[in-house]
Amino acid sequence: MGPLHGVKVVELQGIGPGPFCGMMLADMGAEIIRIDRATAVGRPANPVDVLARGRTSIAVDLKSSEGVETTLRLIDDADILIEGFRPGVTERLGLGPKICHARNERLIYGRMTGWGQTGSMAQVAGHDINYIALSGALHAIGPVGEKPVPPLNLVGDFGGGGMLLAFGILAALHETKQSGKGQVIDAAMTEGSALLMNSVFALMNQGSWTQQRGSNLLDGGAHFYDTYETSDGKWISIGSMEPQFYALLLEKTGLGQMEELPAQMSREDWPELKVQLTRIFKTKTRQEWDDIMLGTDICYAPVLNLDEARVHPHNAARKSFVEQDGIHQAAPAPRFSRTEVELPGSTVAPGAQTLAILKAANFTEDEIEGLTASGAVVQA
Repeated sequence: MGPLHGVKVVELQGIGPGPFCGMMLADMGAEIIRIDRATAVGRPANPVDVLARGRTSIAVDLKSSEGVETTLRLIDDADILIEGFRPGVTERLGLGPKICHARNERLIYGRMTGWGQTGSMAQVAGHDINYIALSGALHAIGPVGEKPVPPLNLVGDFGGGGMLLAFGILAALHETKQSGKGQVIDAAMTEGSALLMNSVFALMNQGSWTQQRGSNLLDGGAHFYDTYETSDGKWISIGSMEPQFYALLLEKTGLGQMEELPAQMSREDWPELKVQLTRIFKTKTRQEWDDIMLGTDICYAPVLNLDEARVHPHNAARKSFVEQDGIHQAAPAPRFSRTEVELPGSTVAPGAQTLAILKAANFTEDEIEGLTASGAVVQA
């Protein structure tokens, strides 16, 4: 049933990191009611939106007082609320933390923003690329002498955003068991992406990391920690940092036969050694290098595209990827020894369970009829 079975979550519909946080909670067995906009009713279910898996949906007009009160009644019985609006929006809607906590003091109120609830940038629009730019993370990513390269939107939106919020929610959920009180979680993608950089800060503080991107141990500067093209136009990855793994790399590639081979950590020699490895790896196909290196302690793996990753024998054996309604997606993770998690249901249409949700929340037939008649709620 999942380790979060029995936990009730109300999610105010949003995009990106908020839904990703909700997906993580749903994957672990939490019951999530998504508050969709009443105007969204009529749109079909979108199974390709895998971040929205595992929810039920009620469509509510949050511009009406009846719609706001309906939402508050659902929050009354919830453990967690997730919202991803700009600071102050839920307060203006009448769904801010003070109002919610006055009705449900145990509520964990999770807020997901880019810049945070306070600060000079709090009200400014932005996206992942901007948040990780301000935290310093973006500056560190990219080839030497070239422009910074956005790492998709993984660092800000998802690692430093949705996953950070999920961690904060679970920490608060544990504390609530002791205090009996909820609290507000201010999860900012700028701060989350900065937190992800702490290992780099550690290297920088000890003098092992420079501000010049593409010239360091983990950013592609080192010849033994990089990607290389093969003769068939595909790519492989090497991460032979430790001396014993590096020795294997020298052996399997033949680089060790180089006259007067420089020391592994001789930074001034990294560019030339990278030239040598680039030449060597282009002499064979990716499959040929797999045959030589895969399964050894070189710290090697082929660079797979998404279709290849899905069917790779290791991933297939662990069922790391699953298919639901014809849509390929990553399976819930991590794994648990007792409370086994299962893939939750696919994405539902906005308002698909409006009436069922109201009935389960003990709304009377007359109340439900009045809400639907006024348009405060809509059943798809």
